Amino acid sequence: MAKKAVERVVFNPVKSLQGFGFKSEYAYLAGFASIGLSLTSWLISRGKKTDDKAQSDRWGIFVGHWAPTFFALGVALKLEE
Repeated sequence: MAKKAVERVVFNPVKSLQGFGFKSEYAYLAGFASIGLSLTSWLISRGKKTDDKAQSDRWGIFVGHWAPTFFALGVALKLEE
């Protein structure tokens, strides 16, 4: 009896990003840019005349959560390179 070879189709999003030309350096740059954007958005919203400091804190934290994602993508892309 002949055994059929079964191919597993595996979707690798990191390899797909790399195939589109996305490099780890881009992800690291985006991580640092999001840190700067987080600080900038927090400072700008803090300086507004309205006393909604909770909103400015939430906005800064929201943008600040992007940085670890970009850094993790950078590490994953570096491992694929």
